[in-house]
Amino acid sequence: MPDYVPNVRLRAWRNEHRLTRAEMADRINATPVGVAERLACDEERVRRWEAGEVRWPRTPYGLALTQLTGHEPEALGFTQTRQTSSRLIEAQVIPADALRAEAELYGTMELAQQLQASDVGTGTLEALAEAVDLLCRAYPVVPAGTLRDRTQKRLAQINRLLPGRLTLAQHRELLVITGWLTALLGCVHYDLGEREEAETARRAAFEMGRQVEHGELMGWAHEMSAWFALVEGRYEDVVTAARMGQAVAGTSSAMVQLTLQEARGLARIGDRREADRTLTRGAEVLSTLPMPDHPDHHFVFDHAKWVFYAATCYTWLGDDDRAEEHARETIQMHLRPDGSSNAPMRVADAHIDLGIVHARRGDLDAAVEEGLAAFDIDRRSLTDLVHRAGDLDRVLRQRYRREALAEEFHERFVTARRALTNRRPDLLD
Repeated sequence: MPDYVPNVRLRAWRNEHRLTRAEMADRINATPVGVAERLACDEERVRRWEAGEVRWPRTPYGLALTQLTGHEPEALGFTQTRQTSSRLIEAQVIPADALRAEAELYGTMELAQQLQASDVGTGTLEALAEAVDLLCRAYPVVPAGTLRDRTQKRLAQINRLLPGRLTLAQHRELLVITGWLTALLGCVHYDLGEREEAETARRAAFEMGRQVEHGELMGWAHEMSAWFALVEGRYEDVVTAARMGQAVAGTSSAMVQLTLQEARGLARIGDRREADRTLTRGAEVLSTLPMPDHPDHHFVFDHAKWVFYAATCYTWLGDDDRAEEHARETIQMHLRPDGSSNAPMRVADAHIDLGIVHARRGDLDAAVEEGLAAFDIDRRSLTDLVHRAGDLDRVLRQRYRREALAEEFHERFVTARRALTNRRPDLLD
């Protein structure tokens, strides 16, 4: 697993100008500085820049990049600040332990609350906020059913505090905490195929954000609406919901997520030009945000997620080379030393992207292998998995209808679809 931060702004510029890494290297060498300095930029150098392995280009390369792009190195995502440690992929508490940590914290918090004279004290609110953060950080790896049940339990307990003796500031803070927890509940409901429950939670989270004028919380509620529309094939609605969210989200992770959801909606529509521009805009907003302490938090957008979203956009746009590049890097960025993944749902989607690319290139064996790998991942969003597996299944049935391997994948897809329809995720086990 890498210990560096991808340079998504440089990558976005190259993608928007539809250049391969080799083509970009050639153009750098052909700039006036490149010719005068006899630069020998190659595909590997560009890859290292984009991967974040090189945080700042040597002076002649920086000048050549500026001549090629019209942007200074800083505007292309380079930084001279030394990176002391990686906070991109690994969190200080691994997500698998977050659920246990939340339970321990909540027990301590309840004891402290009983000892206070008022219903809710400052310490209780701080502990509640931390507990909700831990649940949000558990999202990537904890089974959706387990997380749903814990989240519902916590909401019931927190809701009992709202009628208590609260100052206006405490009431506002408690509403924000409840809003984040409700948004998380909506996400796990949707993962499990519980569409009505998910929409009810989404609306409630938005209303809490509206009451306290919390732009980022409202933005995430709009993002959930865009996500639901994307899975359900309402692609114009994806773009509309994403843009509505951007109007209220401010400069935040929600703004980046909404921008990337807009790009995905545009990719589904087939608008390559606008999708590229929107991916670039998302990279620019992301570069203004501080590096997250806990990138495993569901409501935090990190640089690796930009690469993941780009992979799916290019898959839908039929740009197979770029889709493969981003999908492979998504899998690699989230690979732990023991071979497991710390972002299994992203990796499952990346396998589907690779499966589609292989299928379009005529490699049925590799396509089915990648597709089945997505089903073998334990932590899954069943709704999203069925949606993406359906993309691959359509390609396989169009091109390889009579092949046994294509039929094997189709049967696995049908089982997953039945599990979603019947709300029986155990059917995939």
